Amino acid sequence: MAMANVNVLLLPELSSGHFMSLIEAGKRLLGHGGGDDDHRKLTVTVLVVRPPTAESASEVDAHIRRVEASGYDVRFRHLPAVEPPTDCVGNVQEFKSRYMELYKPHVRAAARELHAAALVVDFFATTVLDAARELAVPAYVYFSSTAALLALTLRLPALDEAIAVDFEAFEGTVDVPGMPPVPAGSVPRILGRKKSPNYTWFVYHGRRFMEANGIIVNTVAELEPGLLAAIAEGQCVPPRSAPPLYPMGPVIDLGVKESNEDCIRWLHAQPPASVVFLCFGSLGWFDAAKAHEVAAGLERSGHRFLWALRGPPAAGSWHPMDADLDELLPAGFQERTKERGLVWPRWAPQKEVLSHPAVGGFVTHCGWNSTLESLWHGVPLVPWPLYAEQHLNAFELVAVTGVAVAMEVDRKRDNFVEAAELERAVRSLMGGGEEGRKAREKAAKAKAACRKAVEEGGSSYLSLQRLRDAIRSGAAA
Repeated sequence: MAMANVNVLLLPELSSGHFMSLIEAGKRLLGHGGGDDDHRKLTVTVLVVRPPTAESASEVDAHIRRVEASGYDVRFRHLPAVEPPTDCVGNVQEFKSRYMELYKPHVRAAARELHAAALVVDFFATTVLDAARELAVPAYVYFSSTAALLALTLRLPALDEAIAVDFEAFEGTVDVPGMPPVPAGSVPRILGRKKSPNYTWFVYHGRRFMEANGIIVNTVAELEPGLLAAIAEGQCVPPRSAPPLYPMGPVIDLGVKESNEDCIRWLHAQPPASVVFLCFGSLGWFDAAKAHEVAAGLERSGHRFLWALRGPPAAGSWHPMDADLDELLPAGFQERTKERGLVWPRWAPQKEVLSHPAVGGFVTHCGWNSTLESLWHGVPLVPWPLYAEQHLNAFELVAVTGVAVAMEVDRKRDNFVEAAELERAVRSLMGGGEEGRKAREKAAKAKAACRKAVEEGGSSYLSLQRLRDAIRSGAAA
């Protein structure tokens, strides 16, 4: 008699970094080698909530089409629509958390209908753990960022009591087990004010993580060993032990597709490791004041550069527009630097750029997916954090993993960087100085660690195998 399938349901949040990361994790579950005697087939179904805007709906539809064309047997179930909350404008984390909560009854119904063996929820959807508990379905939290942010989030309920003032007014350091004392200025801005609904929701999620059957983390054990050990040993929420951890990163699409973009052809003509790449994620954009500082810093640095520059979003949109270079750049800049630089006025094919032998450094917003792509290719970084958890990522990349050259970013001036500071950081990263040399060496070691981790017998491979075993054991219980 054929054995029943083991159905795993994924509930992603809709922003690109969360949505695609969890789906990529699902593909890993499907594609992972066996090594065990339990041959019940795992199936993966993504529960898709209705995007709250037409723009995000178009983006999600495009993601789904790409996954369906990839050849992986990832299925999609579109949940019934609910009306999004309208009273949390400007509070993104509150909106995400409340919107996902509204889908709880629809997730419960889908889990019952599809005979779910396990439910994996985005870390903004911990309210849905209630539905899994009601159905006695094992539930896992998928954490698409660093172990550092996970440790801080788990620690947050205790820090809320220990630190009486807002983080944005606090002048000391924050204790995050497993890493050096974190300057208050590196705590994510979304946690800056205790009366903010965003802060309240993070405290809530930090508590709910402890109820999960496990936490899947998009990291590599060798990149954050101290943090993962501190979490596993219960140092973040003493004396309680954390749920089992499954570090299975880097959870990124590891394939690099060839592109015919002119920026790639331009790279073909550059010497090895000579180009610094500047790119700031799907939501990063610069106004003329910031763009002028970047231009001046790059020009004075003397180094080759490829700069993906995007302009402000249209009214009512979060997504940057293609840049109007005449409006954003100083007069004559492109002409003066045309022999060694290229400004690319739209989104660049980032993975292909980072994989190119001409690229020797990356000035980045420190989004975790972008960071993992950079480390996968052994490219050292200069952090220029803009939003979300990126200031914490920047601190960790410099102070813990050592793969980055620090740059002074003025948070009080909307993350402004002076031209002279960018010039110094680029020279340090790309030149022959000690700081840049150490970052390059550490990035090369990180590349080797990432690639070994996903190979058979590597740390992420074995973690994924443990996760598969746990899901199957839960299904048999």
